[in-house]
Amino acid sequence: MKSSAKIMYGLTVFMVAMAVIYIFATMHVDDKGNVPGVEWVGAVALVLSAGLTLMLGVYLHFTEVRVDVLPEDWEEAEVADKAGTLGFFSPSSIWPAAMAGAVGFLGFGLVYFHYWMIAVGAALLLFTTTKLNLQYGVPREKH
Repeated sequence: MKSSAKIMYGLTVFMVAMAVIYIFATMHVDDKGNVPGVEWVGAVALVLSAGLTLMLGVYLHFTEVRVDVLPEDWEEAEVADKAGTLGFFSPSSIWPAAMAGAVGFLGFGLVYFHYWMIAVGAALLLFTTTKLNLQYGVPREKH
């Protein structure tokens, strides 16, 4: 098993243990003389966090099986073994900044709860995301 999946499985075990302790503690410990009961917000949050880390661990486990040995899993690896091209990042693209503006506009619409701002922000975000993704995939017209 690879290191990333082990980390996620370890986090899952930790979250399950913390959920059990939290549920037990809120059921049996009472500070103010009230009838003790489960505090549902924290319990649900811990159980869902355990489920999410388990799903991520399973995904990483299945994808790492298909990949060759990674430098982080090789005990004799050097820092330079991980070096190389990480991806293509367009230095002159305006679309990441435009997407940030669209997200900001949509966020202001949600904060102030103006339906027109939410609709325009969602449309702008959809447009800018599409333009970013198709930036190099669509052939240019010849003039």
